[in-house]
Amino acid sequence: MKAAYYERQGKASDVLKLGEFPIPQPGPGEVRVRIHASGLNPSDIKARTGFSGPAAFPLVIPHQDGAGVIDAVGADVAPARIGERVWLFETQYRRAFGTAADHAVVPARQAVPLPGNVSFEVGACLGVPALTAHRCLFADGDIKGQAVLVHGGAGAVGTAAILLAKWAGAWVAATVSTPAQADAARRAGADVVIDRWSQDVPAIVMSETRRKGVDRIVDVSLQDNLDVDMGCLANGGIISAYAVAAASDHLPLPLLKAMIAGCTFRFVYIYTVPEAAKSAAVSAIGQCLADGAYAPTIGMQVALDAIVEAHEAQESGRVIGKIIVKPML
Repeated sequence: MKAAYYERQGKASDVLKLGEFPIPQPGPGEVRVRIHASGLNPSDIKARTGFSGPAAFPLVIPHQDGAGVIDAVGADVAPARIGERVWLFETQYRRAFGTAADHAVVPARQAVPLPGNVSFEVGACLGVPALTAHRCLFADGDIKGQAVLVHGGAGAVGTAAILLAKWAGAWVAATVSTPAQADAARRAGADVVIDRWSQDVPAIVMSETRRKGVDRIVDVSLQDNLDVDMGCLANGGIISAYAVAAASDHLPLPLLKAMIAGCTFRFVYIYTVPEAAKSAAVSAIGQCLADGAYAPTIGMQVALDAIVEAHEAQESGRVIGKIIVKPML
Protein backbone atom coordinates (compact mmCIF):
# COMPACT_ATOMS: atom_id res chain seq x y z
CA MET A 1 0.00 0.00 0.00
CA LYS A 2 0.98 3.63 -0.39
CA ALA A 3 1.39 5.71 2.77
CA ALA A 4 2.80 9.01 3.99
CA TYR A 5 5.31 8.71 6.80
CA TYR A 6 8.11 10.36 8.75
CA GLU A 7 11.14 8.92 10.48
CA ARG A 8 12.09 12.03 12.44
CA GLN A 9 10.18 15.01 13.79
CA GLY A 10 10.42 18.38 12.11
CA LYS A 11 9.14 20.62 9.35
CA ALA A 12 6.60 19.02 7.02
CA SER A 13 8.61 19.59 3.86
CA ASP A 14 11.72 18.16 5.52
CA VAL A 15 10.35 14.98 7.10
CA LEU A 16 7.14 13.84 5.37
CA LYS A 17 7.68 11.24 2.65
CA LEU A 18 5.62 8.84 0.52
CA GLY A 19 6.43 5.15 0.34
CA GLU A 20 5.18 1.63 -0.25
CA PHE A 21 4.40 -0.62 2.72
CA PRO A 22 3.01 -4.14 3.11
CA ILE A 23 -0.75 -4.10 3.56
CA PRO A 24 -1.28 -4.60 7.33
CA GLN A 25 -3.16 -7.60 8.68
CA PRO A 26 -5.66 -7.26 11.54
CA GLY A 27 -4.90 -9.10 14.75
CA PRO A 28 -7.40 -10.47 17.29
CA GLY A 29 -10.14 -7.94 17.98
CA GLU A 30 -9.03 -5.69 15.12
CA VAL A 31 -10.37 -4.64 11.74
CA ARG A 32 -8.59 -3.39 8.63
CA VAL A 33 -10.11 -0.43 6.83
CA ARG A 34 -9.59 0.67 3.24
CA ILE A 35 -9.18 4.42 3.80
CA HIS A 36 -11.27 6.73 1.61
CA ALA A 37 -10.58 9.94 3.55
CA SER A 38 -8.05 10.87 6.22
CA GLY A 39 -8.71 13.82 8.53
CA LEU A 40 -5.88 16.12 9.63
CA ASN A 41 -5.84 17.59 13.15
CA PRO A 42 -3.63 20.05 15.05
CA SER A 43 -2.59 17.13 17.26
CA ASP A 44 -1.10 15.46 14.18
CA ILE A 45 0.99 18.58 13.61
CA LYS A 46 2.08 18.67 17.25
CA ALA A 47 3.14 15.03 17.07
CA ARG A 48 5.12 15.55 13.87
CA THR A 49 6.88 18.71 15.10
CA GLY A 50 7.65 17.34 18.56
CA PHE A 51 5.47 19.85 20.43
CA SER A 52 3.67 17.05 22.26
CA GLY A 53 6.85 15.11 22.98
CA PRO A 54 9.38 12.81 21.31
CA ALA A 55 8.11 10.31 18.76
CA ALA A 56 7.31 6.94 20.32
CA PHE A 57 8.17 5.02 17.15
CA PRO A 58 11.07 5.13 14.68
CA LEU A 59 8.63 5.43 11.76
CA VAL A 60 5.18 7.02 11.92
CA ILE A 61 2.30 7.04 9.44
CA PRO A 62 0.36 10.06 10.76
CA HIS A 63 -3.28 11.03 11.30
CA GLN A 64 -5.75 9.88 13.93
CA ASP A 65 -9.02 10.30 12.04
CA GLY A 66 -10.40 8.78 8.87
CA ALA A 67 -13.23 6.93 7.17
CA GLY A 68 -13.50 4.03 4.79
CA VAL A 69 -14.69 0.44 4.39
CA ILE A 70 -13.73 -2.59 6.47
CA ASP A 71 -12.07 -5.12 4.16
CA ALA A 72 -10.68 -7.64 6.66
CA VAL A 73 -11.25 -8.64 10.28
CA GLY A 74 -9.17 -10.44 12.88
CA ALA A 75 -10.14 -13.22 15.23
CA ASP A 76 -13.03 -12.44 17.59
CA VAL A 77 -14.58 -9.94 15.13
CA ALA A 78 -17.74 -10.88 13.25
CA PRO A 79 -16.98 -11.53 9.54
CA ALA A 80 -20.25 -9.71 8.80
CA ARG A 81 -18.41 -6.44 9.48
CA ILE A 82 -16.51 -6.82 6.19
CA GLY A 83 -17.93 -4.27 3.76
CA GLU A 84 -19.13 -1.96 6.54
CA ARG A 85 -18.67 1.79 6.07
CA VAL A 86 -16.98 3.22 9.17
CA TRP A 87 -15.36 6.29 10.69
CA LEU A 88 -12.22 5.90 12.76
CA PHE A 89 -10.86 7.60 15.85
CA GLU A 90 -7.50 7.47 17.65
CA THR A 91 -6.06 5.35 14.85
CA GLN A 92 -2.47 6.40 15.53
CA TYR A 93 -2.74 6.78 19.32
CA ARG A 94 -0.10 4.49 20.88
CA ARG A 95 0.41 3.01 17.43
CA ALA A 96 2.90 3.74 14.69
CA PHE A 97 0.45 3.68 11.77
CA GLY A 98 -2.42 6.12 11.25
CA THR A 99 -4.84 6.89 8.42
CA ALA A 100 -2.52 8.70 5.97
CA ALA A 101 -2.37 5.48 3.97
CA ASP A 102 -4.41 3.19 1.75
CA HIS A 103 -5.22 0.93 4.72
CA ALA A 104 -5.29 1.20 8.50
CA VAL A 105 -5.79 -1.36 11.27
CA VAL A 106 -7.62 -0.43 14.49
CA PRO A 107 -9.34 -2.16 17.41
CA ALA A 108 -12.87 -2.99 16.26
CA ARG A 109 -14.50 -0.54 18.67
CA GLN A 110 -12.59 2.32 17.04
CA ALA A 111 -14.24 1.61 13.69
CA VAL A 112 -17.71 3.10 14.13
CA PRO A 113 -20.55 2.49 11.63
CA LEU A 114 -21.01 5.44 9.24
CA PRO A 115 -24.57 5.97 7.94
CA GLY A 116 -24.96 5.39 4.23
CA ASN A 117 -26.09 8.96 3.62
CA VAL A 118 -22.95 10.43 5.26
CA SER A 119 -19.90 10.90 3.05
CA PHE A 120 -16.48 9.50 3.88
CA GLU A 121 -15.22 13.09 3.94
CA VAL A 122 -17.67 13.97 6.72
CA GLY A 123 -16.74 10.74 8.48
CA ALA A 124 -13.10 11.85 8.48
CA CYS A 125 -14.18 15.11 10.17
CA LEU A 126 -15.39 13.28 13.27
CA GLY A 127 -12.81 11.63 15.54
CA VAL A 128 -10.76 14.15 17.50
CA PRO A 129 -12.95 17.24 16.87
CA ALA A 130 -16.34 15.64 17.54
CA LEU A 131 -15.19 13.57 20.53
CA THR A 132 -13.43 16.58 22.04
CA ALA A 133 -16.42 18.85 21.53
CA HIS A 134 -18.76 16.28 23.07
CA ARG A 135 -16.60 15.94 26.16
CA CYS A 136 -16.38 19.72 26.60
CA LEU A 137 -20.14 20.11 26.26
CA PHE A 138 -21.62 17.06 28.00
CA ALA A 139 -19.11 15.95 30.65
CA ASP A 140 -21.19 17.76 33.27
CA GLY A 141 -24.66 16.79 32.09
CA ASP A 142 -27.35 17.63 29.59
CA ILE A 143 -27.23 21.07 27.95
CA LYS A 144 -30.77 21.32 26.59
CA GLY A 145 -32.05 24.84 27.22
CA GLN A 146 -28.65 26.07 28.39
CA ALA A 147 -26.40 28.77 26.96
CA VAL A 148 -23.02 27.89 25.46
CA LEU A 149 -20.11 30.05 24.32
CA VAL A 150 -17.71 28.50 21.81
CA HIS A 151 -14.39 30.24 21.22
CA GLY A 152 -12.93 29.69 17.76
CA GLY A 153 -16.28 28.82 16.26
CA ALA A 154 -14.84 28.21 12.79
CA GLY A 155 -12.20 25.70 13.90
CA ALA A 156 -12.72 21.94 13.68
CA VAL A 157 -13.55 21.52 17.39
CA GLY A 158 -15.41 24.82 17.49
CA THR A 159 -17.62 23.83 14.56
CA ALA A 160 -18.22 20.41 16.10
CA ALA A 161 -19.20 22.07 19.39
CA ILE A 162 -21.70 24.36 17.66
CA LEU A 163 -23.23 21.48 15.70
CA LEU A 164 -23.54 19.19 18.72
CA ALA A 165 -24.79 21.94 21.04
CA LYS A 166 -27.51 23.03 18.64
CA TRP A 167 -28.50 19.40 18.06
CA ALA A 168 -28.80 19.01 21.83
CA GLY A 169 -31.07 22.05 22.18
CA ALA A 170 -28.69 24.70 23.50
CA TRP A 171 -28.38 28.38 22.64
CA VAL A 172 -24.94 29.04 21.19
CA ALA A 173 -22.71 32.10 20.84
CA ALA A 174 -19.40 31.78 19.01
CA THR A 175 -16.35 34.00 18.74
CA VAL A 176 -14.39 34.37 15.51
CA SER A 177 -11.60 36.51 14.09
CA THR A 178 -12.59 37.15 10.46
CA PRO A 179 -15.73 37.58 8.33
CA ALA A 180 -15.06 34.23 6.63
CA GLN A 181 -14.88 32.53 10.02
CA ALA A 182 -18.12 34.25 10.98
CA ASP A 183 -19.81 32.76 7.92
CA ALA A 184 -18.59 29.28 8.89
CA ALA A 185 -19.86 29.65 12.47
CA ARG A 186 -23.27 30.79 11.21
CA ARG A 187 -23.45 27.84 8.80
CA ALA A 188 -22.84 25.54 11.76
CA GLY A 189 -25.85 27.11 13.47
CA ALA A 190 -24.49 29.61 16.00
CA ASP A 191 -27.25 31.91 17.25
CA VAL A 192 -24.85 34.81 17.81
CA VAL A 193 -21.43 35.30 16.21
CA ILE A 194 -19.02 37.78 17.79
CA ASP A 195 -15.81 39.24 16.38
CA ARG A 196 -13.35 38.79 19.24
CA TRP A 197 -11.17 41.68 18.03
CA SER A 198 -13.70 44.41 17.30
CA GLN A 199 -16.61 43.60 19.63
CA ASP A 200 -17.09 43.42 23.40
CA VAL A 201 -17.69 39.71 23.89
CA PRO A 202 -18.87 39.80 27.55
CA ALA A 203 -21.20 42.75 26.90
CA ILE A 204 -22.86 40.99 23.96
CA VAL A 205 -23.13 37.66 25.78
CA MET A 206 -24.66 39.28 28.85
CA SER A 207 -27.09 41.26 26.73
CA GLU A 208 -28.16 38.19 24.74
CA THR A 209 -28.56 36.06 27.89
CA ARG A 210 -30.39 38.80 29.82
CA ARG A 211 -27.48 39.19 32.25
CA LYS A 212 -27.44 35.50 33.18
CA GLY A 213 -24.29 34.53 31.28
CA VAL A 214 -23.45 31.19 29.71
CA ASP A 215 -23.51 27.79 31.39
CA ARG A 216 -20.72 26.23 29.31
CA ILE A 217 -17.67 27.67 27.60
CA VAL A 218 -15.70 25.63 25.07
CA ASP A 219 -12.27 27.26 24.93
CA VAL A 220 -9.51 26.80 22.36
CA SER A 221 -7.09 29.18 24.13
CA LEU A 222 -7.73 29.67 27.82
CA GLN A 223 -4.53 31.73 28.17
CA ASP A 224 -5.97 34.33 25.79
CA ASN A 225 -9.61 34.14 26.83
CA LEU A 226 -9.71 33.75 30.61
CA ASP A 227 -10.72 37.34 31.36
CA VAL A 228 -13.41 37.20 28.69
CA ASP A 229 -14.62 33.86 30.02
CA MET A 230 -14.99 35.19 33.55
CA GLY A 231 -17.02 38.09 32.18
CA CYS A 232 -19.37 35.75 30.29
CA LEU A 233 -19.87 32.88 32.71
CA ALA A 234 -23.08 32.26 34.61
CA ASN A 235 -22.87 31.44 38.31
CA GLY A 236 -21.90 27.78 38.57
CA GLY A 237 -20.77 27.73 34.96
CA ILE A 238 -18.10 25.48 33.48
CA ILE A 239 -15.10 26.39 31.32
CA SER A 240 -13.75 23.48 29.28
CA ALA A 241 -10.31 24.03 27.76
CA TYR A 242 -9.03 21.60 25.14
CA ALA A 243 -5.90 23.21 23.67
CA VAL A 244 -2.67 24.82 24.86
CA ALA A 245 -0.90 27.78 23.28
CA ALA A 246 2.57 27.00 21.96
CA ALA A 247 4.18 29.78 24.01
CA SER A 248 3.33 28.49 27.48
CA ASP A 249 1.15 26.03 29.34
CA HIS A 250 1.06 28.07 32.56
CA LEU A 251 -1.77 30.38 33.56
CA PRO A 252 -2.48 32.42 36.73
CA LEU A 253 -6.09 32.03 37.86
CA PRO A 254 -8.30 34.70 39.49
CA LEU A 255 -9.12 32.41 42.39
CA LEU A 256 -11.42 34.70 44.38
CA LYS A 257 -13.44 35.68 41.31
CA ALA A 258 -13.73 32.02 40.30
CA MET A 259 -14.80 31.02 43.80
CA ILE A 260 -17.46 33.72 43.99
CA ALA A 261 -18.77 32.62 40.58
CA GLY A 262 -18.77 28.97 41.60
CA CYS A 263 -16.73 28.37 38.48
CA THR A 264 -15.52 24.93 37.38
CA PHE A 265 -12.50 24.45 35.11
CA ARG A 266 -12.42 21.29 33.04
CA PHE A 267 -9.42 20.30 30.95
CA VAL A 268 -9.97 17.94 28.04
CA TYR A 269 -7.32 15.83 26.33
CA ILE A 270 -9.40 13.43 24.30
CA TYR A 271 -6.89 10.60 24.27
CA THR A 272 -7.13 10.18 28.06
CA VAL A 273 -10.88 10.68 28.46
CA PRO A 274 -12.45 7.68 30.27
CA GLU A 275 -13.66 4.93 27.95
CA ALA A 276 -17.24 5.13 29.22
CA ALA A 277 -17.38 8.83 28.34
CA LYS A 278 -15.82 8.15 24.95
CA SER A 279 -18.42 5.46 24.25
CA ALA A 280 -21.20 7.87 25.20
CA ALA A 281 -19.73 10.43 22.82
CA VAL A 282 -19.55 7.92 19.97
CA SER A 283 -23.21 7.04 20.56
CA ALA A 284 -24.30 10.69 20.62
CA ILE A 285 -22.30 11.54 17.50
CA GLY A 286 -23.91 8.60 15.72
CA GLN A 287 -27.38 9.85 16.64
CA CYS A 288 -26.49 13.38 15.53
CA LEU A 289 -25.36 11.96 12.17
CA ALA A 290 -28.52 9.87 11.86
CA ASP A 291 -30.61 12.97 12.54
CA GLY A 292 -28.85 14.80 9.70
CA ALA A 293 -27.60 17.45 12.12
CA TYR A 294 -23.84 17.13 11.59
CA ALA A 295 -22.61 19.14 8.60
CA PRO A 296 -19.01 20.30 9.16
CA THR A 297 -17.13 22.72 6.95
CA ILE A 298 -14.52 21.02 4.78
CA GLY A 299 -12.02 23.67 3.79
CA MET A 300 -9.49 21.69 1.77
CA GLN A 301 -9.14 18.29 0.11
CA VAL A 302 -5.87 17.00 -1.34
CA ALA A 303 -4.50 13.71 -2.58
CA LEU A 304 -2.12 11.73 -0.40
CA ASP A 305 0.86 12.83 -2.47
CA ALA A 306 0.10 16.45 -1.48
CA ILE A 307 0.23 15.73 2.26
CA VAL A 308 3.00 18.29 2.80
CA GLU A 309 0.69 20.97 1.40
CA ALA A 310 -2.05 19.81 3.75
CA HIS A 311 0.19 19.95 6.81
CA GLU A 312 1.52 23.37 5.86
CA ALA A 313 -2.02 24.65 5.40
CA GLN A 314 -3.04 23.32 8.82
CA GLU A 315 -0.09 25.04 10.46
CA SER A 316 -0.71 28.33 8.66
CA GLY A 317 -4.29 28.58 9.86
CA ARG A 318 -5.35 29.92 6.48
CA VAL A 319 -7.88 27.17 5.78
CA ILE A 320 -11.32 27.48 7.35
CA GLY A 321 -12.71 24.05 8.08
CA LYS A 322 -11.36 20.53 8.15
CA ILE A 323 -8.48 19.46 5.91
CA ILE A 324 -8.97 16.08 4.25
CA VAL A 325 -6.26 13.93 2.67
CA LYS A 326 -7.48 11.29 0.22
CA PRO A 327 -5.50 8.17 -0.74
CA MET A 328 -5.47 7.33 -4.42
CA LEU A 329 -8.31 4.80 -4.66
